[in-house]
Amino acid sequence: MSPPAPASRIRKRNMQAIMDAALDVFSAQGFRGATLDQIAEASGLSKPNLLYYFPSKEAVYLALLDEALEDWLDPLRAIDPQGEPVEEMLTYIRAKLEMSRSHARESRLFAGEVLRGAEHIGETLQGPLRALVDEKAALIRGWMEAGRLAASDPHHLIFSIWALTQHYADFSCQVAAVLGPDRDPVPEGLAFAETMYRRMLTPKA
Repeated sequence: MSPPAPASRIRKRNMQAIMDAALDVFSAQGFRGATLDQIAEASGLSKPNLLYYFPSKEAVYLALLDEALEDWLDPLRAIDPQGEPVEEMLTYIRAKLEMSRSHARESRLFAGEVLRGAEHIGETLQGPLRALVDEKAALIRGWMEAGRLAASDPHHLIFSIWALTQHYADFSCQVAAVLGPDRDPVPEGLAFAETMYRRMLTPKA
């Protein structure tokens, strides 16, 4: 296969620069506080050049949200119906907690959108996201009914995992203020989460 044309490489590079810059700006300023001028400056491109790739601020924002949501849901999709239930849930928790480190800006972007009423992604939350959560909740409920997980409400179990793991991204400054600069919260949080959820999910003998 021949290498991509220079124009394609330039397009890919410029779009990635815009997305990276927009993620910084939107995660810090929110949709209403961010401007195309800020994004263009942060990306190192002119505003007309930015508008060549994205016709509006909303278009950049929606592209970021779509990408963030896909990444955010990948670990949930990966829960294997054929796996050992407790380990599958712990693997999901590990992946989500690691994403609080590697995708902290995306998490804050998504949290900000939801806190403002999910104006731009309400249909996605009520459609594809809800369908996936319902699918995995049904799987978890089946494991519980078979005695392979301790009984609880599957939807609220998933909510609790979201709340715990995303806290380390969405409230990172608070976590750092409480723990201090010399402690890495993710390994400590993971050890705590694994202990707590293993006890909670393991069926009684």
